[in-house]
Amino acid sequence: MHLNAAFLVTLLLSSATLAGAKSPCNPCTSKPPAFILAGDSTTAVQSAGGGGWGNGFLSFLEAPPAWGVNKGHNGATTVSFVKGGDWANVTRLIDEKNAEGFQVWVTVQFGHNDQCHQKPDKNISLAQYTTNLISLTRSIRRHSAHPILLTPLTRRSFPADSPHNLTDTLQNERLATIAAAASSSNNNTTETTTLLDLNAASLKYVNRIGSDAAHAYDLKEGDNTHLNDWGSVVFGRLVADLLLATEAGECLGPWIRRNETLSQAIRDGAPA
Repeated sequence: MHLNAAFLVTLLLSSATLAGAKSPCNPCTSKPPAFILAGDSTTAVQSAGGGGWGNGFLSFLEAPPAWGVNKGHNGATTVSFVKGGDWANVTRLIDEKNAEGFQVWVTVQFGHNDQCHQKPDKNISLAQYTTNLISLTRSIRRHSAHPILLTPLTRRSFPADSPHNLTDTLQNERLATIAAAASSSNNNTTETTTLLDLNAASLKYVNRIGSDAAHAYDLKEGDNTHLNDWGSVVFGRLVADLLLATEAGECLGPWIRRNETLSQAIRDGAPA
């Protein structure tokens, strides 16, 4: 499915609003953070059917006292994650961790299975995908937690004759996620949605290292979508660095361990 002109204009205007606004920082606190990761298989724990950046990101937490759990679900969409009960588990965990004295943060990254042109059987339009993301961020706030929206991790799909020209298959979902973050933020209050543009950052890095190095992160041969254990660490580091660069990251910095060697390799576009 291609974006129609009107919806594309709406997304781009929303993106411009988000980029130009100075959102107030979520209040810093002495409470340790609890991270709950929600998403599809590109967030999820490494398994036969999937594997994402989530566990790698959690490995950088200063835990304890920080805490984190990966609730990514293989094959999930923004619809099935709610209907199948995963979201109820997330909100239950939010309430539990709030009661235990944590400041709760929930990451939300979907898109791979919501693509109407890739998965037409899911019957999820781009507009519905955007609305669903907004609904999830509002649910997070209702449960007194902080939402973090991520644009979807890039696929590592290269033309056979072009090892540094990655095929961008998720640009529509990237723009829709950016628009959802803008629409769910209230820049007059602290009700902001932190946005991490993982799609753009991962696409840039994978393009720079090239196809041979990029496929070293594949879960298995021929899998251009999911990450193996080391791939999870590399792209989990990328997520951590994206978060640390935000205003929210200024508050979360003490709870996220640095790895300057790995971060520098990512910045330099060098295989890690």
